[in-house]
Parts: sequence; structure tokens; C-alpha cells
Amino acid sequence: MALFRIERRTHLSAAEAWRRLTAWERHGAQVPLTRVTVSTPSPTGPGTVFVARTGPGPLGFDDPMEVVCWEPPQADGPGRCRLEKRGSVVLGWAEFDVRPVPGGARVVWTEDLRIRGLPGVFDGAIVRAGRLLFGRELKSLLGNP
Repeated sequence: MALFRIERRTHLSAAEAWRRLTAWERHGAQVPLTRVTVSTPSPTGPGTVFVARTGPGPLGFDDPMEVVCWEPPQADGPGRCRLEKRGSVVLGWAEFDVRPVPGGARVVWTEDLRIRGLPGVFDGAIVRAGRLLFGRELKSLLGNP
């Protein structure tokens, strides 16, 4: 299991941070060679499915994900979203919490990322790459300097 956690503070309100994190198509613009398409109608909620297609042409692979928990932030309360990876290559789950704090919001992204067929000896490398990639993605999505 390659489990990692990333925490970021932002000047955005919890509601705006949530809106940016759940604009699924925007995630593709942050990950090299990736395009995200949502395959279920709006609005997002439990059962929403989207696919991140990564790689050039026939060498690429699909990373389908399903929203299994959808609790947007309310008033001054926290929000939580959990995604289950449903693909044949990328397995695991991702979860993010958005919590209001003085001057903005705190986002915690936790992910268990596994690659089918890749031995556990590579988990450390997956964790390092995941922190780097998703840390950069969060920074961009939240507009943090």
C-alpha cells in the first residue's frame, strides 16, 4: 500500500476551495499527458464517475474513479469527498477534507495509490511521486503561490 497525505492552507474560503477541487476536468490540466472526462450527469454526488486518461494515444491508460462520499462544507463546517479507483491499472482511493480556518481553508488530501502488478517494494517511490504530483496539483488548483 502506497499511502500518503498532503496538507495545504489556502486564502480561499472552504466553499471556493471545494468548488475548485471538485471541478474534475481541471485536474487533467495539472497532470502531464492527462485528460479528465466526467461520464455521469451533473450535479456531482455519490455515484458520479469520471475517468482520467493518461498517456499518449494507444500507450495511455484509463483511471476511472467513482465518488463514494460527498459531504460539501456547510456554513462553518468541514467537507469531505472520497473517490474509489475502479480501473484495471490504477487502484486504491483518494479522499480530501476541506475545513474552514481563520483567513481561509485547510485542505488535506489522503491517497492510497497502487499500480496493478507492481510489487510493494516500489511503494516508497510511488509515495514520493504521489506527494510531488498531487502536491503540485493542489497548489495549482487552489491558486496558492
